[in-house]
Amino acid sequence: MSAVQSKESIDIQGINEPRIQQYFQSLNGSDYEKTASLFAESGVMHPPFESGITGRDAILSYLHKEAIDIKAYPREAISRILEDNQTQIKVAGKVETPWFGVNVSWLFTLNENLQILDVKIKLLASPQELLSLRK
Repeated sequence: MSAVQSKESIDIQGINEPRIQQYFQSLNGSDYEKTASLFAESGVMHPPFESGITGRDAILSYLHKEAIDIKAYPREAISRILEDNQTQIKVAGKVETPWFGVNVSWLFTLNENLQILDVKIKLLASPQELLSLRK
């Protein structure tokens, strides 16, 4: 990993939330420790086709196994304020793996300290497209 790659800035049309930018930057730079540290202690990641992965250590372990060579390309986002000073941010973009590329949405919920409480990752593909991704 080059220093340029790990410091590559992520611009997402519609928002300027450093925590979300850091999520994608660290994920794309394979800095999974940083990615996991962006979550609240009991934060939850909901990857496609998986049950929720709870806690930083479990998220870190999951990323080390499942996120290798994955690149996320967020394009645009919208945000809104929820109750209890939480922020919800929906990001649309694409994920590239060594085997395929697919449109994806991420739905983040941030707490008042801007830690990620929850992220739901959803593949935006037709059932036919999803079947063609199977090995």
